[in-house]
Amino acid sequence: MPSLPRSSAAPAMAHDPLSRRTLMYRLGAGLLLPVLSGCGGSDDAGAGAGDAGDLTLKSAGGGDLLSKASTGSFSHPGVAHSAADFTRMKTQVDNGVSPWTSGWSALTSSGRAQLGRAPEPLVTVIRGGEGENFRAIVEDVQRAYQFALCWKVSGDTRYADAAVAYLDAWSSTMTTLTGNSDRFLAAGLYGYQWAMAGEMMRGYAGWSSAGLAAMQQLLLAEFQSKCSDFLDNHNGSNITNYWANWDLIALCGQMAIGIFCDRRDIYNKALDYYLNGRGNGAADHSVYCIHPGYLGQWQELARDNGHATLSVGLSGLLCEMAWQQGDDLYSHRNNRLLAGAEYVAKAQLTDSNGVYYTLPFSRYVNRQGTFTQVSESGRPHLRAIWECIYNHYANRKGLSAPYARRMAERVRPERNEWGGDMPSFGTLTFSLPPASAAVAPSGLTAYVTDGEVLLSWWGSAVATSYLVQRSASANGSFTTLATLGSDDTRTWTDNPGAGQWYYRVCTVHGGQTLVGTDRARVHLAGELRLDMTLNQTSGTSAIDTSGGARHGSLMGNASWTPGHVAGHAVAFNGSTGHLALSKGVVEDLGDFTIALWVHWNTAVTNTRIFDFGSGDIAYMCLIPRDGNGVMSFRVTGTTYFGEQVISHTAPLSTGTWVHVAVTLKGRVGTLYVNGTAVGSNAEIDLAPFQLGSTHQNWLGRSQYPTDPYFNGKMQDLEIYSGALADSEMASLSTRILGGRPQHLLPCTQASVRAPQDIWNKRACKSRPW
Repeated sequence: MPSLPRSSAAPAMAHDPLSRRTLMYRLGAGLLLPVLSGCGGSDDAGAGAGDAGDLTLKSAGGGDLLSKASTGSFSHPGVAHSAADFTRMKTQVDNGVSPWTSGWSALTSSGRAQLGRAPEPLVTVIRGGEGENFRAIVEDVQRAYQFALCWKVSGDTRYADAAVAYLDAWSSTMTTLTGNSDRFLAAGLYGYQWAMAGEMMRGYAGWSSAGLAAMQQLLLAEFQSKCSDFLDNHNGSNITNYWANWDLIALCGQMAIGIFCDRRDIYNKALDYYLNGRGNGAADHSVYCIHPGYLGQWQELARDNGHATLSVGLSGLLCEMAWQQGDDLYSHRNNRLLAGAEYVAKAQLTDSNGVYYTLPFSRYVNRQGTFTQVSESGRPHLRAIWECIYNHYANRKGLSAPYARRMAERVRPERNEWGGDMPSFGTLTFSLPPASAAVAPSGLTAYVTDGEVLLSWWGSAVATSYLVQRSASANGSFTTLATLGSDDTRTWTDNPGAGQWYYRVCTVHGGQTLVGTDRARVHLAGELRLDMTLNQTSGTSAIDTSGGARHGSLMGNASWTPGHVAGHAVAFNGSTGHLALSKGVVEDLGDFTIALWVHWNTAVTNTRIFDFGSGDIAYMCLIPRDGNGVMSFRVTGTTYFGEQVISHTAPLSTGTWVHVAVTLKGRVGTLYVNGTAVGSNAEIDLAPFQLGSTHQNWLGRSQYPTDPYFNGKMQDLEIYSGALADSEMASLSTRILGGRPQHLLPCTQASVRAPQDIWNKRACKSRPW
């Protein structure tokens, strides 16, 4: 099925020159465990009810993400299934087309889809703690959904009347949803499923407007309010206490109820949280890091396979709800959900010898503990979730998703006889005609990692093979380095030697070669990405002279002051002054060097020399004196719990100019003071590119608002792609600003070849840094 046209997704916004979906593209088997008690992270710290106020949806960088985010009508039906979807299901079933027929058989044979049972509503639903009784709502909301779906496909109004009877019985009886912290799970899980059932029955002549309004009111008062409260407060707990599924359950409830109740503010809050939220269910955190070939390490797979498959399934449903409304969450950060889904799917599968695949795993630490491998608990878990994700990426978009495909085939047809967390029956509802046309590779990235070039890309669902090619220029002649089979992991490592290189990948299918439009550029042997002398005398702009135009801005009471030996420096007085660098300043770096001169006036604990991040969850920073009393570099994706640290044995000196630097080569991080290595860690897993396009990139300020601002001066900030060697660091630290050591020859075009010439860079601006 082709992508929904803009006009059918959101007719009220059809006049916009860019659709919301297009705009977001440019930004950037085992036992079924259906009800996972507690879902982890239980903490009964009290939290009051919250509500979703009006908001204008922002991207991580602070700009408007959607042109009409707070206005515009919804497309109905539109909670995961559209009118076109129901037409497709009915047509394919009527025509006896597989796999829709097997999906229909799974639905009609379900015990919950059998007519004749009366609803059993409760006044008070309790999940968790004394008097727990939530099984009643599980059974009835599942039946309401299945009856509604049977009606949509068959046209038999007996099913429609049964669905309405369940909806009305609960909306006229239930008044309270309560329990321990699990009440938040009930709010999201059963809230989004009631909204899905109600959305399908919207417009049915047999459902009164009063009945519709009553269900909307119940969902807003007892379900959505708790979803919103959880997203705001996390039950009064630390943000990393709750695993990803808790957030995703709340997000599905928030979004589905927002659509069903025509509340754009509620819907937008779910969108914004998924894109920019601090919790583990936000897209940036549910996938902890990306391994070669776009295998996205899923946060909950450190815990167990049951909850991992649950949170993947919920993510798919959330993205499909948004898709039906014209918003593409699927493609966020280069198809981050697909990367995570492929990782989780592969964890459930075995090779030709029946042995589980070994997946790459980066050490993961949160409030729950330290994890060093994929969990064996509940493996494999055959949760019926895969059709939604597989059909979007492979059949709607034409992308290769080999492990999700294998899981979809293994579980097909999806069914649900007892579970309560997911509606299931995705073989019927989400199946699309298979992709037939090949697509060119997309999403190509190239990072310098351990001195080599690491490539990853997204392939085509019908590719025969891929050609990996390299050239010395973007538009030059490309040489094929390798031919990879379509089932191979889509990654390649190259070591072409020093210089500037361009890469592209081609899809081969049926005698046709499709050249990817992406050209990934790298420079081996080091490249100066940011060159900020911080030598101005006036104004609030800090100029980048590298040619990349990544200029910075003086913020708060930062000012210019006499600097180190010559020129000027930026001064911070420890209150509000800091320097803001451009968004994404380190987003494409694997191996790196960050160096600058620092004069620290007054020693305080946990101030920052630099801190690059988008908040207090994922960041990398240099601290002149940490809580242990020493200088340290720290990088994390899970707040302070997961910090990977390079420590000095002493704090930074005060009252004098000191040259400080940090390098990363592969997994080896090194900390330098005045050109001498003073600390190292060979287990740094998070390179800057793993943090994404960070937008709070600061000198002199921390991501944590209670940490003190820096008091002192800084000068001559340099950021390199590539890790400079010890000898190069020693030479760099001896350079005098505005000049160079006397033993160095003047810069000429012939002599400028590699980063050992860095002290001459300002004398030779034509150098291709």
